[in-house]
Amino acid sequence: MPDPYLSVVIPVFNEEENLPELLDRLNGTLAPLNRPYEVVLVNDGSRDRSLALLQEASARDPHLVVVDFNRNYGQHAAVFAGFEACRGEIVVTLDADLQNPPEEIPKLVAKMEEGFDVVGSVRVHRQDPLLRRVASRIINRMTAVATGVQLSDYGCMLRAYRRPVVKVLAGSREISTFIPVLADLFAGRVTEVPVAHDERHHGASKYSLWKLIRLQFDLMTSFSVLPLRFTMGVGVVMSILSILLASILIAGRLIYGQSWAVSGVFTLFALVFFFLGVQLFAIGLLGEYVGRIYQQVRGRPRFVVRQTIRDGVAAPGGGGVETAR
Repeated sequence: MPDPYLSVVIPVFNEEENLPELLDRLNGTLAPLNRPYEVVLVNDGSRDRSLALLQEASARDPHLVVVDFNRNYGQHAAVFAGFEACRGEIVVTLDADLQNPPEEIPKLVAKMEEGFDVVGSVRVHRQDPLLRRVASRIINRMTAVATGVQLSDYGCMLRAYRRPVVKVLAGSREISTFIPVLADLFAGRVTEVPVAHDERHHGASKYSLWKLIRLQFDLMTSFSVLPLRFTMGVGVVMSILSILLASILIAGRLIYGQSWAVSGVFTLFALVFFFLGVQLFAIGLLGEYVGRIYQQVRGRPRFVVRQTIRDGVAAPGGGGVETAR
């Protein structure tokens, strides 16, 4: 089979109820493009029948490539594995939950053919709960401030990348990373297009509110030293305020006598506890950065591939996907 023009990379984790419809809709969307294509589905340690369904589908359809992890490594690791396995000039990433309709892929491909390196997407009329939408909006704004990359919707997986950008991403050796931001740092021309958004009809979202908060913290500490600078700024301000407060306490003691100084003890205690809290937070933040350095220097694999199925043939290990760093 010749190298495809278009590759669609899809991480899969416990999506047995969505896979049949997803594969049917992908075939109905990609075949009319009249371009060679492949669909790389990365099984991220699913515990349901997702892998069995993917194996059966790949035996029938030569366009399907299945990358099977030995356990769950997370969505971004799965996308990186798909990047290393795909061969297309244009690479589109897509979730398997059908909330981003596969029918929107031609829109991104057409925009890429205008000469862009990366095409993001902005979900319009989102079908998520209100709390999820509000949290996503806050995270998008914080991400833009922390990374300096101005995008409208960082959380939408439906995105398109040109081959050179994908090669740089696949060669990245960062353990903790965020693909949309990392890609935009390496891309020349970047744009966004509006895309539809559907309700999730089967299964449950893999991103709870707590996971979104963790993702935001990982993002800020992986791409920016802004939290360290902010903490340093707080420390400088607090030092200045403490000097001013000490001057006031000393002046009050000299002017009003010992009784005035005693009345300020509880205020002093409150300030001391506040300072201790800020110091503990700063130590924890430094520990987070040091921990990331520790994880990086160990050089462990980002993921381990159990098998890769291409053209109906299963190859053990990588089969073109790196399993060691």
